[in-house]
Amino acid sequence: MLHGLFPIFGILIAFIIIVAVAKYFLSPGGRKTNDYPYQKETVLFSPAERSFFGVLEQAVNNRLRIMGKVRLADVVKVKSGMTQSARQGAFNRIQGKHIDFVACDPSTLSVQFAIELDDRSHNNSNRQKRDEFVDKVLQAAGIPIYHFTAKQTYSVEDIRNTLFDGEMIKKT
Repeated sequence: MLHGLFPIFGILIAFIIIVAVAKYFLSPGGRKTNDYPYQKETVLFSPAERSFFGVLEQAVNNRLRIMGKVRLADVVKVKSGMTQSARQGAFNRIQGKHIDFVACDPSTLSVQFAIELDDRSHNNSNRQKRDEFVDKVLQAAGIPIYHFTAKQTYSVEDIRNTLFDGEMIKKT
């Protein structure tokens, strides 16, 4: 009686192994889906950022290339001559922060200035401390930063006047 169960038991084990192996290889990257719990963001910019971006691009009129949501650590670097621990600490303070917009020279992509679009969240004391830190980091690196208040509509001329003095970029 037991002798007749061994072939059925063997077939059942082989089937379970085949199903498990197939499930492993058919899942994304050969892993469980939960290993990559990500999905696409629907939009890159908030409505206010998108509106400002469109007017900003008109204001710079191809004189600069505008990049959005740029990581602060991609714009500035920690100075050399520090201990490894001090360098790492300084890097850690900038790595998770981003700047709303960065204006670059169109041919070299060198950073010319940064822009922050300040909505109501910038009235929060924690956000103000963050803004002050970012402003000081950029100032230390010699990168001007401009703050614009988020609003319903923007004027190309107002933005242009704030950013440019004739054809030259204002250094503040």
